[in-house]
Amino acid sequence: MSTTSNTTARSYRVVNPATGEQGEEFPTATDAQIQEALAGSQAAFESWREVPIEERSRIVARVGELFTERVEELAAIITEEMGKPLAESKGEAEFCTDIFSYFATEGPGLAADQEIKAIGGGRAMIQKLPVGPLLGIMPWNFPYYQVARFAAPNLMLGNTIILKHAESCPKSALAIQKIMDDAGVPAGVYTNVFANYDQIADIIADPRVQGVSLTGSERAGAIIGELAGKNLKKVVLELGGSDPYVVLDTEDVKASAGQAWATRIENTGQACNSNKRMIVMEDIYDEFVAELTHLAKDLVPGNPAEGAEGTYTPLSSRAAAEGLAEQVQDAVNKGATLHAGGTLQDGPGAYFAPAVLTGVTPQMRAYREELFGPVAVVYKVSSDEEAIKLANDSDYGLGGAVFSTDEERARRAAAQLEVGMANVNGVGEGADIPFGGVKRSGYGRELGPLGMDEFVNKRLFYIAD
Repeated sequence: MSTTSNTTARSYRVVNPATGEQGEEFPTATDAQIQEALAGSQAAFESWREVPIEERSRIVARVGELFTERVEELAAIITEEMGKPLAESKGEAEFCTDIFSYFATEGPGLAADQEIKAIGGGRAMIQKLPVGPLLGIMPWNFPYYQVARFAAPNLMLGNTIILKHAESCPKSALAIQKIMDDAGVPAGVYTNVFANYDQIADIIADPRVQGVSLTGSERAGAIIGELAGKNLKKVVLELGGSDPYVVLDTEDVKASAGQAWATRIENTGQACNSNKRMIVMEDIYDEFVAELTHLAKDLVPGNPAEGAEGTYTPLSSRAAAEGLAEQVQDAVNKGATLHAGGTLQDGPGAYFAPAVLTGVTPQMRAYREELFGPVAVVYKVSSDEEAIKLANDSDYGLGGAVFSTDEERARRAAAQLEVGMANVNGVGEGADIPFGGVKRSGYGRELGPLGMDEFVNKRLFYIAD
């Protein structure tokens, strides 16, 4: 997403995916500016770590409040930058308020010393201490939310942040910096940089930087993970996903399919933990697919700034739409059935008609690759065991969900999912719910109590009798 292996600098610029029109462009940082950011982040850490956590909490809470106070402005920015429907853009900004509020409220308790039993005598406790400047590399699909879930817990801990956003989201990156400044976050504690790829490598290698967090593609994660490992830096990677959505039975097939479809096309299908593989029991499969097809065929292209009912919005870029179209066409060429959508609109915009695809086999790209857009891939199974085997036949392991009118049946199946987030009859989401995966979906966790447990010195503090 936000990082590739190409070390050539790309400009930070706005390209409206609905029209293809280019907007504002921002210069990439100079090497001198990167060094200033590093020096400023280290200097700020020395003082920020000493600020009482209760005072840090007050500032972090104010950051959250500003996301809601400026919701109209913030929403308009990301709707222009990456085509998110305006209502969803507003929801994303408001969700950031929840995240900052959660960590401002719960942070002091989560960071408190924890006494442990010392069998040999004396007193022992685990202290949670800040580690220093951190680099965050954030993607375009949730320009505010992704930053919030990285920044909020680390600001509470006393770490400082250097933030490299996606090249297509410069205005949202600057809007976040303005919020931080206006909320009273001291200079150097949060610093946005329009860095190029070589500069990212330099930042990771710098001894002042103690860790790096990336949300992005599997390819980007491999590059950043290698750089971090070479420099002995802690790294958190939230990468791709191809989450299974298993429907074992339902009292209302139409409603279940509607719920599955609404989940799949949220953010125009551009979410790592979207239900990219729908696995449906054979006795309800035909009706389920028919309803998905009906819902897909009813949609027409629409302006994301208007968000009219019955419309779909563009993907983040023309290149993204073209890439998705190639994945779908590969499946069709190899025998898959395209029930609806799957067409790429002519012109410079990034409109890809939401699609329903069945008959996908392991020989097709769509079986193994992440489809980062509005494509519902549906599989038919005849038993719970077959459903779980198919669900786990993936290189990814972010999340998954199992649905059944028999909760115990769904629980048994969900317990076998090889994922970081297993769900029963719904999907757990919120500032208090940890997020992260296994296998090629990355490692580490964000949000919830685990969100404050990554970039922290868990120092033993022992006092002898």
